[in-house]
Amino acid sequence: MKFATALLLLPAVAAINSPRSSLKRASLSVPRGGGLLDSYQEALDSKPILTKASTSLVGFAVSDAMTQAFIEKGDFDLKRLVKMASFGFLLHGTTGHYFYNFLDSVMAGATPAFVAAKVAIDQTLWAPCFMVMFFTYMMLFDGTPELIATKCKNDIFTAVKGSWMTWIPAHTINFAFVPSDMRLLYINAIQIFFNMFMSVIGNKSA
Repeated sequence: MKFATALLLLPAVAAINSPRSSLKRASLSVPRGGGLLDSYQEALDSKPILTKASTSLVGFAVSDAMTQAFIEKGDFDLKRLVKMASFGFLLHGTTGHYFYNFLDSVMAGATPAFVAAKVAIDQTLWAPCFMVMFFTYMMLFDGTPELIATKCKNDIFTAVKGSWMTWIPAHTINFAFVPSDMRLLYINAIQIFFNMFMSVIGNKSA
């Protein structure tokens, strides 16, 4: 139950800059946030991929629900919510786990040069690949694989440009201050709002 509660309250614990060792030493008696972070850290230690995938599932589901309820304000589309949430669970959390672990393994530490290099790699190499993966999943889920190329051609530059505006400053903070195993939690807390943009562009007709 602690783990489920921690996932539902991800935005409340987004500002993470304590080293992993201090998180593990934190007492469970710390009011509210401390206990949630301890539970989340325990889940990361025991099942890192499942935990990060579940984190992304919640982040994408909340984003799409907010988009439908507060931006588009039309009839609620449950299939679309499932599409966005399943992308978070199956692809965003898993690929993010391996990609950010790889970056941290080849550029350990948070020197200014490493931070700048990680941000550059993330936004010039990973962001376009991620957007292609995202649009491909959206079209496959909708049963329209023939529209993948058209969707990417029409919307990938807009999506990547939006990524640059959001994630260059966000990842500068991420790579400089956030512990490696907490990156997906930080990313999903910020991505709740970025994914509102992704939800709109990803579900736009090709």
